[in-house]
Amino acid sequence: MKSVSRKQSAGVAYGLLAMTILWTAGCEQTPQNDAESSGQEVTTEARDSDSPKPDTAAVIAEESERADAEVTESMTVARAVESEHLPNAYWLHEKVISGGQPEGADGFRELQELGVRTVISVDGLKPDVDTAKKFGLRYVHLPHGYDGVPEERARELAKAVRSLPGPIYIHCHHGKHRSPAAATVACIGAGLIPRNAGPAILKVAGTSADYNGLFASVDSAKRLDAALLDELKVEFREVVEPPPIVEVMTQLSTTFEHLQLIEATGWATPPDHPALVPTHEALLLKEHFTEFRRGPLVKDQPDEYRHLIDNSVGHAEQLEMLLKTNTSAQSATNSEAQASRALKAIKSDCKACHRAFRDQRLLQRLGPDGSQPKSSAN
Repeated sequence: MKSVSRKQSAGVAYGLLAMTILWTAGCEQTPQNDAESSGQEVTTEARDSDSPKPDTAAVIAEESERADAEVTESMTVARAVESEHLPNAYWLHEKVISGGQPEGADGFRELQELGVRTVISVDGLKPDVDTAKKFGLRYVHLPHGYDGVPEERARELAKAVRSLPGPIYIHCHHGKHRSPAAATVACIGAGLIPRNAGPAILKVAGTSADYNGLFASVDSAKRLDAALLDELKVEFREVVEPPPIVEVMTQLSTTFEHLQLIEATGWATPPDHPALVPTHEALLLKEHFTEFRRGPLVKDQPDEYRHLIDNSVGHAEQLEMLLKTNTSAQSATNSEAQASRALKAIKSDCKACHRAFRDQRLLQRLGPDGSQPKSSAN
């Protein structure tokens, strides 16, 4: 970013000026020895040995720190991208933007207009590779969960922002949690931004404090050796198959968000989303939960886990029934209120499950220093 470059230049110029002033002042304050005061010839060696010299290394270090502080200050707050179809998008560095899923062709067109050349998805959902290609954009799929950015994935992301053509747009679904964490870890690892810029970036992006793993990944991020990144072998694929749990959670999250849009329009089809039929979305949510409960991912879980999934299945069944039976005006009003309560109960069950299992397992995996997890799981 141009503002950062100006600060860096100013810091260097200020450092050189300060060094000159300090050295000159040191020379002016150097006392003459007896030979000089008596007019005798003094050799350079004698003068150098008798005169106190400024600590040049210390001056350079001090001014370097001062310049770094200016750069750090300018980088701690991300710069918002003016956009209509790129949710929660921010420039973290002149080469890296963090944001949400581009909204259809309009979103990818905006990326093209911004000069973006590479799009990295850290979301579990399959990237829209075909639409991206229409606008000359390359897609790379490096998904991770809400529990943090695993060390291996952090290295791959740092390698990506170092070696792939930029600017680079890194996105998750909403652009609030996973993508700002991933983009920050990548930029720190590649040496594009200072380590202490991370917390401020997450704050600006609106990352929820509930995601302990994302904050732990940013806190433990560090600059990686350039030679290590250059030697790192990574196959940057357009699409990777996510773990089964990520696929299930993506389906549940997408359908739940559809129902939130429907709820916001009085439990009717939203005008700007004509394909969203209330009863059909409620049916999908019920089926997603039912299949999840029947599958191997739930079978071996603790009783409390299965109980929370059972609750969600029951609330999803109730939601579907309510939306099917709101025929009269009076029953419709009552059903809508009950439907909202059912949807709220499902959200509450999900949060309780995350707190009790996903976040607790994460905390158990984190080291005493809060270091990031070795592997990813939703």
